[in-house]
Amino acid sequence: MRPPRLMEFAVDALGKAPEIQRAEAWQEGTTRPAGIHLTFTTGSELWIAVAGGGRPGENYDLPEVPVTDEPPAEVPVPDLFQGGKATPLSAEAYLAAVLNNSGNNEIKRTYAYSAGDTPTAHPGVGIHFHSGARGFLPFVHTARPGQGKGSRPFDLQDAF
Repeated sequence: MRPPRLMEFAVDALGKAPEIQRAEAWQEGTTRPAGIHLTFTTGSELWIAVAGGGRPGENYDLPEVPVTDEPPAEVPVPDLFQGGKATPLSAEAYLAAVLNNSGNNEIKRTYAYSAGDTPTAHPGVGIHFHSGARGFLPFVHTARPGQGKGSRPFDLQDAF
């Protein structure tokens, strides 16, 4: 799944999650990154970049040919809010489970960056597709209710 379709899919799937009030595409002109802006039911916000790696040997000059198979088995959706606030780690786990449980038959598996064996510099969610392509959703900004996003990308709050 190429990044433009990944963005459309993720906005739709995340917008249906019970703890998400609004999911919309986010871009500031030609400035990178661009991605998805989430507003949670608490009023806190999260901005996520959307990027992808094509399947091996993919030619982006040709139309995309989706590869489908069984969607991943559903997993329990963990609590997003701990003490009334989300954390980067709780958001990773929650969003990975929501995307996993979307029923999308192009998805092989989803994962929270921090759940892997190798520590990551930035939290986010990854997706492996049946085609061999990958999706990357690193967290860019967080904001507490009424705060607005900061100007420094990847400088995330411990709780928002």
